[in-house]
Formats: sequence, C-alpha cells, structure tokens
Amino acid sequence: MAPRRILVVDDEKEVASVTAAILRREGYEAVIAHSGAAALKAVATEPPDLVLLDVMMPDMDGFEFLRLLRRRTDVPVIFISGKDADADKVLGLRLGADDYVAKPYSRAELTARIAAVLHRAAHGIEAADGAVRFGTAEADLGRRELRVGGHPREVTPKEFDLLACLLKARGKALTREQILEKVWGYEKGLDLSTRTVDQHVARLRRKLRGERNRIVTVAKNGYRVNLDGRP
Repeated sequence: MAPRRILVVDDEKEVASVTAAILRREGYEAVIAHSGAAALKAVATEPPDLVLLDVMMPDMDGFEFLRLLRRRTDVPVIFISGKDADADKVLGLRLGADDYVAKPYSRAELTARIAAVLHRAAHGIEAADGAVRFGTAEADLGRRELRVGGHPREVTPKEFDLLACLLKARGKALTREQILEKVWGYEKGLDLSTRTVDQHVARLRRKLRGERNRIVTVAKNGYRVNLDGRP
C-alpha cells in the first residue's frame, strides 16, 4: 500500500521542513507548500490524504484557504497554530477543519492526531453491512453507496457519513452537537455556533432529489430521517 500523502502548508520554511521530516519518519509521504496559493495548486495537481495547515500566512490566512478548499474537497484538515484562543479554534471547526493543534506540540501528539483523523476519514461512520431503504432512496452502508430511484448518486465521504449517522439513529432526532461529535469527531462541550452540519445537510438534500424531505429539521434540536411513510 502506498504511504498516505500529507500536505504541510506553512510559510515558515524551517518549521515546514521539520514537520515534514517527522511525518516521513512515521512512514508518510510529506509534501510542502509555503503559501495558500501553492497549496491549492498542490491539492488540484495531486490530492493529499490530509492537510496540515498553519493559520498565519502572508498571502491568505489558513481560514481563507480552508474556505476555498472546502468548495473543492472534503480532504481532512488539521490546523496547526501558535494561537490557542477558543475563538480561533471554533472558527476553524466552523469552516470544516477536522482538528486543531496548538504550538508547541509534541511529536507524539501530532502523529496521534493525524492517525485519528485519517482513521475517521477512511472508515467513516461505523455501520453494519446492508442497505437501508427510505422511500425511493437506498443507502448501502457497507459499500457506502447511495441510490435514488435506482440511480447512483455521487456523494462526498462526509455527506455519506452524515447520512449513515442519521440512518443509524433509526428516526430519532440528533442534535447538531451530537452529529458534530459522531461525524466530525469534534470535542464534546466545545461551544460551536457552527453551520457545518446545516451546509452538509443542504447539499445532501439536493442529492436526494425527490426524497430530500426525508431529512427532517427538528425545531431547536437538529435533524432526523423519516424512514416510514411520506415525510
């Protein structure tokens, strides 16, 4: 199996080189970009399995880079920054980051967080094999495939994780915080006024087409899937 490719985005060349060396010793393939523009080009040319992203960069900061990145891909992103303020952490998570590591960090902490994020990305929501039908839609949780009206629908890994999470709840409503914990692995209790879940639900509903109303918004709570009858 080819080593996992990790893109290190940091304008400080020495820091980026040290981080890349750590990753290579752990068996990863490390690629370096010293600016947001160079990183976007690297993602388009040869997509990485994970991005380690510094917040403070000259041409565009990490937050702006992540906004642009999320329009293209759900590739896992870990923020690395000397700023440990809750506001920065929350903003990063709101924009779709998978984790946030504050400098200085140990090699053990960094590699453990990378392994955890890659594991979540590879395995998604754990679910038993088999298909779940709701209306004319069918989600094969083992194959991670979605069909609507018998036709395959292309969904991103995170969108399928979200759908699987709701289906496993068997019609029970899940709060946004519960979904964030199960799908994104966000820390429990972190004050997240995030639209991440809402944005993914909106995209998933569009792909469900005629069955879009199966994902029901529960007022002041979250979401659930209507498995029986018409919504």
